[in-house]
Parts: sequence; structure tokens; C-alpha cells
Amino acid sequence: MAFSTILYETVDGVARITLNRPERTNALNQTMLSEICAAMDEAEVDEGVRAIVVQGAGKAFSSGFDLKEQMERRPTGVAQWRPLLRKDFDTVMRFWHCPKPTIAAVRGPCLAGACELALACDMTVATPDAFFGEPELRFGAGIVVMLLPWIVGPKIAKEIILLGEDRVSAERALAIGMINRVTADDALDETVTRMGRHLAAIDPELVKQTKRALNRAIEAQGMLEALESALDIDLAIEGGGSPDKIAFMDIAREKGLKAALAWRDARFPERMP
Repeated sequence: MAFSTILYETVDGVARITLNRPERTNALNQTMLSEICAAMDEAEVDEGVRAIVVQGAGKAFSSGFDLKEQMERRPTGVAQWRPLLRKDFDTVMRFWHCPKPTIAAVRGPCLAGACELALACDMTVATPDAFFGEPELRFGAGIVVMLLPWIVGPKIAKEIILLGEDRVSAERALAIGMINRVTADDALDETVTRMGRHLAAIDPELVKQTKRALNRAIEAQGMLEALESALDIDLAIEGGGSPDKIAFMDIAREKGLKAALAWRDARFPERMP
């Protein structure tokens, strides 16, 4: 299958999905979300694929869901937002529910929806220059996939989400359990490839059932229901249109996304330590 926003290849039992919009910091637009799902469909039915790696082209993993596309499409109201958020949510959760192990390989920014995608993967490996965050509240948006508290606990999740932190370093992400490893930039590809090949050498049914058991340990605490409830809350936020988000998007349409980001940042002149 030909893709326009991602690259897909399989080598030695490992499928590799590359988010391929480097000119837009690999922002997740609607086309890319559809192509990610198509690639996951292909990887899941391919008996030769035993593990899946997702990465970003160039110097970034991804800046998150595409705000420029939102600016141009102008969705308003719950009815228009519902299918968009459902697609965002379901695409991210493909990596959690996938019967095969998933690995995120992260360079540079990994923010908002992209951060949630990396959290949904079974393992995440990052370079020292990688940084993570959930900046949505700082410009009036909600959280689509509220995975963070299930990964790092409620106290740290509240700090990151409510403060809109967008510069969680790889070192801190490792310390709080957002990621598994930090490796040198020139060793990232080799590291995730070796992990994928290692997984590929194990009986796939054993890996599938063990991943299911590991996921169930968290899901039994009510995670899936809580995620759906959080999605409903985000739908109400986006469908209702917060004043901050309306102002942000108006500036973006009139003066461009960089001006809107500058407006956002000017409201928070003191960066949190």
C-alpha cells in the first residue's frame, strides 16, 4: 500500500512506521492517522511481523495533533468534534491494544497527542535531546487520551497536565517512568532494532498472551472506562469551545500559528522550574 504521510517497511520480523511530515514536525493530521491505522492493520495480519517500531522522520518524533489542520477545518460543536476525537483516540490506542509488542523511538519533541501515542506503546526509547509534554491546557484544549496518570501516577500527571508542561526532558521522563531507556542519538536505531529482533525471536503467541496479561493488570483497575470518560470530557471541552482555544485559533488564522504560540507563551512569562 502506498502512503503519503508515513513510511512503512519490514525487516527481520520488525515493522517500522515512520511519521513522515518533517516539514510540519510530523504533526498528526487526519490523513496520517488513517495511514497509521492502515499500517497497523498490515503489521497485525502479517505473520512475519513480530514487533512494531514507530518513529519520526528527521529531528522530531511529533508535535502532536495538527493544529494547522484544525485551524483550516474549523470544527465546531460536539457533532463535528466527535468523529475527529474518536479517530485521534482510537489511533493512539491501537498501539496499546495491538497483539504485537510496540516500541516508540523518540528524538526531539514528543508532545500532546504524540506523547500519548508514545505512552500507549509497550516500550519507549529516547535520545538525550528528546522532550515530552502535554501543553494542551495552556491554549484551551483538553487531553484526548488520558494515559499519563496510569503510567506515572496522579501527582506527577496533574503537575504535567495542569501546568501544561512541554519540556519534560528525556532524563526526567526516564526517572518518572514515562520512558524505558535513554540512548545516544546515533545508537537509537540500533537499540530499537535489537529490541525488536529480540522480541521477534520469542514465540509470538506467548508474547501476545503475556502482553494481554500485563495490560489486563492495569485495565482491571478501570483504565479503559476512565479513558472513555476522559474522552467524553474532552469532547465537551472542544465541542463547547473554551475562550482560550477560540482566542488562540483566531490569532492563528489571522497571524499564523507562530503568532498564536507566541500569544500563548506570553500568558505564562515564567517557565516552571
